[in-house]
Amino acid sequence: MSEPIANPTPESAERPAVNTVYALLFAISFSHLLNDTIQALLPSIYPLLKTSYNLSFAQLGLITFTFQLSASLLQPIVGFVTDRKSMPYSLAVGMGLTGTGLVSLAMASSFAQILFSAGLIGSGSAIFHPEASRIAFMAAGRRRGFAQSFFQVGGNAGSAIGPLLAAVIIVPHGQRSLVGFSVVALVGMYLLYRIGKWQAGNGHRLPQRAKSTGTSTSATSGGFVVPLQPRKVVVRAITILVALTFSKYVYLASLTSYYTFYLMDRFGVSKQSSILYLFVFLFAVAVGTIVGGPVGDRFGRKRVIWASILGVAPFSLWLPHAGLEMTAILSAIIGMILASAFSAILVYAQELMPGKVGMVAGLFFGLAFGIAGIGSAVLGKVADETSINFVFHICAYLPLIGLLTVFLPNIELQKEA
Repeated sequence: MSEPIANPTPESAERPAVNTVYALLFAISFSHLLNDTIQALLPSIYPLLKTSYNLSFAQLGLITFTFQLSASLLQPIVGFVTDRKSMPYSLAVGMGLTGTGLVSLAMASSFAQILFSAGLIGSGSAIFHPEASRIAFMAAGRRRGFAQSFFQVGGNAGSAIGPLLAAVIIVPHGQRSLVGFSVVALVGMYLLYRIGKWQAGNGHRLPQRAKSTGTSTSATSGGFVVPLQPRKVVVRAITILVALTFSKYVYLASLTSYYTFYLMDRFGVSKQSSILYLFVFLFAVAVGTIVGGPVGDRFGRKRVIWASILGVAPFSLWLPHAGLEMTAILSAIIGMILASAFSAILVYAQELMPGKVGMVAGLFFGLAFGIAGIGSAVLGKVADETSINFVFHICAYLPLIGLLTVFLPNIELQKEA
């Protein structure tokens, strides 16, 4: 029989807070909003860049690929390192790199410079997300699903606000107006510096993973007794979670990167109107994110994963055949249901591997960015070879991968006596 994953050693490191620290959760969630507002500006101005630089769909996909790849490759590494060595001020550094990429994008005069700027923004994201997720975990107490959802909803709100600001400010005033959004990055750097100062001053660190003894069957973390799983169960579960993340983020990539073009091509809406429809979709994603975590805390994360991925399938299959108004409604329903999955997936994986919060966060954030980037590049090429409508037809079947959820083990945490 496989040995269970070894337990963390809380005696040698401070535990996460038993009670939820709401002020810290609000601060890190608001920082996530600022970070992702900046990042959302990039895909929001794709119609502008396509016209200005005469880009193909494949080139637009390559921009997304560059941004997502730089984020996905670095995030697990950042999480792995910060699990072992606390770097509280890395959050402010990440935001600074994102702001630098934004200014570079505003001044870009060639496709190569746009790719370079996208890489800078992605690198800033890679530094920000694992450590920010750690802060949310530290502040969660017993409400881990809620904490991750609250953290995530900040990012999703920023992703929704970005396209709205792009439609109101950037589209009318041009690419150079992106420079004004550097103020957002500066505010974020200051706030994250204060969060880092708190973290450094209080000496908060998460329990570290100990060397395997082969005897432990549970671990204590944040007021919970965590039942440890055999290694083969953990590997199987993580593999399934990766597949579910693939289905979720490739489908989201089709909507985030190409929804505006789909609406313009199929229904003849204007650029600004298509961006407003994108805002509605992204706002629904934010709503679904904040709902998913608390529901997972109450009813179980596996149930949320079941409902949020497989439950999207009827609506995704209907979407390519709907009219404009129903498309807007269906996209909002899809965004809301699908978004509830990520917090559940992330916390489920963290509970499978206690003591590796940063690495798990980096792995799944990295997968989310990387899968979305590769998916966007591939879908862009498919759109060039066929049509944007065909892309939405084939992506409609991706949520059926949610059937794999049946093979996930049941994990229930017990409160510490």
